[in-house]
Amino acid sequence: MNGRVLRTELKRSIAPWSGVVVLGGSLAVFCLFNGLWWQGTSGWTAQWTSMALWTRSLLTFWWPLVVGMGAVYGLRDSRARMTELLATTPLPAWRRAALPAGATALALASGFGLLVLVGGVQVALGATSYLPLGWLPISLVAVLALVAGAVFGMGVARAVPSALTPPALVVFLLMTGMFLRPSNEGTLPAGLAPNRLVLLSPATAQPREMLLTLSGSVHLGQTLWLLGLLATGFALLLATTRRARLLAVAPVLAGAALALLILPAAPRGTYVVDKAAAALVCDGPVCVTQANSSHLPALAPRGKEALRVLHDALGDQAPASVREETALRALGDQRQLSADVVLVDLDDPLIARASGADLTRFLVAQGLAPNCEPRGPGEGGGLVDVPAQSIAASWALGDHQLEPLQKPDSDVYAQRTWAQADAAWQKLTALPPAEQRSRIARLHAAALSCTNELAALTGEASS
Repeated sequence: MNGRVLRTELKRSIAPWSGVVVLGGSLAVFCLFNGLWWQGTSGWTAQWTSMALWTRSLLTFWWPLVVGMGAVYGLRDSRARMTELLATTPLPAWRRAALPAGATALALASGFGLLVLVGGVQVALGATSYLPLGWLPISLVAVLALVAGAVFGMGVARAVPSALTPPALVVFLLMTGMFLRPSNEGTLPAGLAPNRLVLLSPATAQPREMLLTLSGSVHLGQTLWLLGLLATGFALLLATTRRARLLAVAPVLAGAALALLILPAAPRGTYVVDKAAAALVCDGPVCVTQANSSHLPALAPRGKEALRVLHDALGDQAPASVREETALRALGDQRQLSADVVLVDLDDPLIARASGADLTRFLVAQGLAPNCEPRGPGEGGGLVDVPAQSIAASWALGDHQLEPLQKPDSDVYAQRTWAQADAAWQKLTALPPAEQRSRIARLHAAALSCTNELAALTGEASS
């Protein structure tokens, strides 16, 4: 297969359209919609691993479609009624099969590669300075999945030359993929089916935790399974007898058998913490993960200032360090708070907008009245803790009036809640200094135990 023949095949076949669909469809999803993929530290352009997982998560839809497009391509000879004629030509069968398979593989690899390039350039130009190599296998297996799926679809269509073959393959794989698709709502992504069967689908869960990546056993098992699928598809393209078609099934069965022996049986063996990314980088008492080390220059001086303010407010009960929150949680689970540490969730929308004195204020608020309910993308914690946090920060920083961490409006706060906060501030500032300090200590304890902070601050019974 020389370059001239390949160029002709690319010009006169539907092979390039498969790559166009993957590239254009993915960019349309990412760029035309403001979804979770643009939010937080696990956004598709925030970190390299997140970028690879986001692009691969779209295989839930693209993989069945690519298999169907391969099947349409495989029907070309039967539609033109040239099957018997081509079988009598002296050109070896493997060369006739390699031409459409090679054109499709080139188009898909180029399309997905350009998608990864678009995301990679944005990651490289972004804030992160952490460059792992673990993202490469994630993307390479995705390319193999697309190529293997397309060639398999071509082979099935050659073996079953019916106009119903492409739509049947698309519908079957789409329904199967949706059933096997892992959910990201738990502590670790998991599916409804047994974990090994879930991993036979090349699509991954949408990333929610920035520190999670796929294990090596997943890469190896899926590679063996997809190579078997690719070999079966190519063998079906060559097969001309019933016996040859039956023998062509052997590679995919062997690949599946080996994959099921290697793939992890539980989600904890599938998604693992990237230890290098989770390693802490510190400037004195202020620490962030290696993956988010670019935040440290701005966070460190403000964190040290916040710790000084907290010590003045709480004395020996004050936190002694500021640390990025790294504990894995199920979606919406309460945060694991500690009295000794100011935990900073970099997915919190308030810290994302804070800088300078506002960042100090946010850290003081987190040290005095940390919110139990998470406020990251897709989580329902909301901003219900902000009034109590605003009171605590304003008191500790010596403000003459209540300064909200975020300006209240009808879309964010219930006006009644903010009115209660303003009333609580008036009551607090009217008390003697010693009693004010005692009330702030109660507020701190209530926040750590996830009870009503405003009730603790005003001395009322918690509801």
